[in-house]
Amino acid sequence: MEGFIRALPKIELHLHIEGTLKPEMMLELAKRNQVSIPYQTIADVRAAYAFSDLSAFYALYSLGVSVLKTEQDFYDLTWAYIERCKEEHVLHTEISFDPQLHTRRGVAFGTVVNGISRALQEGCSTLEITSRLIMCFQRDLSQEEALETLQQAMPYKDSIIAVGLDSSEPGNPPDKFAQVFEKARQAGFLTVAHAGEDGPVDNIWHVLEQLQVARIDHGVRCSDDEKLVEHLVSKRIPLTVCPLSNVRLGVFSAMNEHNIADLLERGVCVTINSDDPAFFDGYMIDNFMAVANAFKLSKKDMANFSSNAIEASFLTSDEKAALRTRLQHYLDLNFRPII
Repeated sequence: MEGFIRALPKIELHLHIEGTLKPEMMLELAKRNQVSIPYQTIADVRAAYAFSDLSAFYALYSLGVSVLKTEQDFYDLTWAYIERCKEEHVLHTEISFDPQLHTRRGVAFGTVVNGISRALQEGCSTLEITSRLIMCFQRDLSQEEALETLQQAMPYKDSIIAVGLDSSEPGNPPDKFAQVFEKARQAGFLTVAHAGEDGPVDNIWHVLEQLQVARIDHGVRCSDDEKLVEHLVSKRIPLTVCPLSNVRLGVFSAMNEHNIADLLERGVCVTINSDDPAFFDGYMIDNFMAVANAFKLSKKDMANFSSNAIEASFLTSDEKAALRTRLQHYLDLNFRPII
């Protein structure tokens, strides 16, 4: 199974680029940009990455973001992730970024987008890894700030395919952002949103109805509402699930208690993703292996996660067909009858 998963063509749809900042790069960029951080060695940073709750994660995440200053920083961060995609047979990735984390501390919107986009373009031309870019609004900030961020994004519409909504759900209901999502749709952006992770199942209904999203990031609380699960199945509404992240942040106490295998069996368009892999001890292979080991799923089951991700992606029909062909070729090689 491990060999099968390592070479399996994969598609990642839920990845926060700021969450790929490894301890080594944090120290390197802090030194490059003369940013003071409370760590002197890689071992110190790694120890800090052993956080135990969501608040500690957010604090460390914010500290990491503080070392990102220049277009080259964002390029280097993104390029390191793209190289990891090549190693892990991730053929297509849809990367989220949080511009408000940067513009609020004086980094220009264009600096962020240009650095990320340059690495993505190079990844496509040199490594044949396709990508799309998703701009997320922080739900713990105001809709007014989100509207301002949407305006900042307008000159970069060719580089950004969708808008999203992330950060902590409690106290930040989806309807708080209904206006900005409507304006984003009118401007031609696709839409996604985090819901049903650290918030109730109702948040999933609300992002579907009030924000009219094309897919749900996380969405694991859907199992609390049978009618919702049936709706997700019948409408083929995708869930971009992040198994290791869910366990690390206490959404599930252990991987064998996760509902991802049950959702797959019931016909939900569920996918596997890494979320913030540098912080949650796992990129795509790690997440696939954790699920396979916890539930003793078959190779065909694991391949279904890739098939679902192709369907759920924001690629064109022709691009999806090309990925399906590559996936099917891989499966044909692995399931060829022995004569």
